[in-house]
Amino acid sequence: MTKTSDQLVHDPNGGMDRLREIMRRLRDPETGCPWDIEQEFRTIAPYTIEEAYEVADAIEREAWDELKGELGDLLFQSVFHAQMAEEKGLFSFDDVADTMSDKMVARHPHVFGDENRDKSAEQQTRDWETIKAAERAAKAQQGVLDGVAIGLPALLRAVKLQKRAARVGFDWPEISMVLDKITEEAREVAEARDTLGQDELREEIGDLLFVVANLARHLDVEPEEALRHANAKFERRFKGIERRLATAGKTPEQSNLEEMDALWEAEKAAERAAE
Repeated sequence: MTKTSDQLVHDPNGGMDRLREIMRRLRDPETGCPWDIEQEFRTIAPYTIEEAYEVADAIEREAWDELKGELGDLLFQSVFHAQMAEEKGLFSFDDVADTMSDKMVARHPHVFGDENRDKSAEQQTRDWETIKAAERAAKAQQGVLDGVAIGLPALLRAVKLQKRAARVGFDWPEISMVLDKITEEAREVAEARDTLGQDELREEIGDLLFVVANLARHLDVEPEEALRHANAKFERRFKGIERRLATAGKTPEQSNLEEMDALWEAEKAAERAAE
């Protein structure tokens, strides 16, 4: 028996159909939620990015009890965009799912086709890039760097641009050359910090960060992940400083750099001892 809209909305086991019906009801121009009705692709996009980061955060913290909810939040973003697209006659949620399915089947001929599955992960990565290059060519994306999304986090986009350029040989052959370039860029910043304007400083800092991302790529380190770890480490150690100061009846504002630096070193030593 086909369920009514209300029955589906309140069905705790309604699955994907329930979520899509809830989204449709939220966007109903007469009975929906005013906030949801007035949204468009551009206004929802920042929330989509935020939810993706919250998924990554839950994984980073191994907060598996939270991951289900965060994945649900991210899924809802896809449903939201698909609902808006369907209202405009652009495509439906099923079109989104079918497009993804077609892409995965096409990009895995060793699983869904007649190609030999006996290949390394490295070979599969090369094959994947070859298939993606053919897809870009079919879309008339002729430039080597075409198709690298502008909205990506800057460090991630830097690495993707570098990988694309490296495929055609535009890359440093030795890590030592990347390290030399980092030294050069850092020296330029140090020498020019008192003479350059803010725009020029931004450009010099950008050059330095771009080369650091390049070093991470050469060392097979994801710079976004590395920076997340560094952020977490800083946060953990600074909170340690706050705890130590609180034990002495003080706050950071009542301390000074010398004292806090000593407490920072104490936190580092405590971490090493715990390891």
